[in-house]
Amino acid sequence: MPLPRLLIADDQPDVLEALRLLLKGEGYQVETVRSPLEVLEAVRAREFDAVLSDLNFTRDTTSGREGLDLLHLLAGSDPTLPIVVMTAWASIDTAVEAMRRGAHDYVEKPWDNARLVAIVRNAVELGRALRRAQLLERENSALRSAAADLPVLVAESAVMRPVLQLMERVGPSDANVLITGEHGTGKELVATWLHASSARARRGFVAVNMGGLSDGVFESELFGHVKGAFTDARADRVGRFELADGGTIFLDEIANITLSQQSKLLRVLQGGELERVGSSKVRQVDVRVLSATNSVLQSEVQAGRFREDLLFRLNTIQLQLPPLRERREDIAPLARAFLQRHAARYRKVLEGFEPAAMQALLEHGWPGNIRELGHAVERAVLMAQGPAVRAIDLGLRPGGAAAPRYEDLPLDEVEQILIRKAMARHGGNVSHAARSLGLSRSALYRRLEHHRIETGDAP
Repeated sequence: MPLPRLLIADDQPDVLEALRLLLKGEGYQVETVRSPLEVLEAVRAREFDAVLSDLNFTRDTTSGREGLDLLHLLAGSDPTLPIVVMTAWASIDTAVEAMRRGAHDYVEKPWDNARLVAIVRNAVELGRALRRAQLLERENSALRSAAADLPVLVAESAVMRPVLQLMERVGPSDANVLITGEHGTGKELVATWLHASSARARRGFVAVNMGGLSDGVFESELFGHVKGAFTDARADRVGRFELADGGTIFLDEIANITLSQQSKLLRVLQGGELERVGSSKVRQVDVRVLSATNSVLQSEVQAGRFREDLLFRLNTIQLQLPPLRERREDIAPLARAFLQRHAARYRKVLEGFEPAAMQALLEHGWPGNIRELGHAVERAVLMAQGPAVRAIDLGLRPGGAAAPRYEDLPLDEVEQILIRKAMARHGGNVSHAARSLGLSRSALYRRLEHHRIETGDAP
């Protein structure tokens, strides 16, 4: 356990030095400041186990008013931080007022060394006990309600059983998990389930599309910025990692960030420390990191496009989600779940699928996986005119004819085909092609480079 950290505040340098030497000799890390403003700045920047503060600063010398105001601010901002107050002008009224405003104890100057050390020791133990109790209550609250809040996963196929078993083992832990699989296989839903099954369930779940972050906004989005850090920084902004503090951050499309962005991300993952853009203040965050990609990151490492040390930080556990074409037993239950959801959304009463419609669903290749199935069922709900969904309502080609062109191809080739078609459809305009593919311009440029596609190469 690290040495307890104390903050001592007094406007007299000799008093500060005497207290520093006394308490350092008792095994405490000691930081000293000389004004209420410095106290506030210090507790905002660092964590302390206790504060030992004078009541009389330079504004006046006898009333203790400035110290009492400071006490009120400190006690209100962090009820787990014990505060011991000191004054050379002791009175019962001042002592009562200090305790009323949140002081743990009261010391008169000149102090008795043994008594002061005993009071500080008790304050530190109290503060640590309060923080442990607060953390335990938070964890117990999360565990009590997590089971009721778990997202529903439809997975009845044999191929999904080992995936579910691994999820059940790693979900309650704090382990970083890399979720891999083709587009549309449900990676974000799995990330949500992992968060909801953990002790962090009552804290934030923050999802970030990493492929959509350009170099210009990467640090500001993830780590935040302070007012005036750049031209448009009109106010302080909290970054995604701070928003997820105590909870989980989900980094989707993690393979699409640049090497420069990877090095900035690695620093936070290694030490849990970040700095807002334009600030030198180091902030500590406690975040579980879940990430996802449809790329093979080991291949990206070998090609020099992804840092191996970052991969090691991300994939403590790796979950590989199979494509829908390998989960045929799940198509029918997934379709029924989507039907129920979209029928309720659009206020339609539908009994289910006609046999021909269900047959069409089972025979389709589903190159877009679960996402494509969800869109097909949503369309069918909107188009249906009778009590059940017909095959024609789904808008699928007979026999799943659209799929064979892609389902037997490697994912890399499918992506290359889709990119070439989008570039051709938009006459080589990268911005328009990126928008149609649901990508940022920078993400599409990286894919063009990966596939060695020139802007004039599209068929």
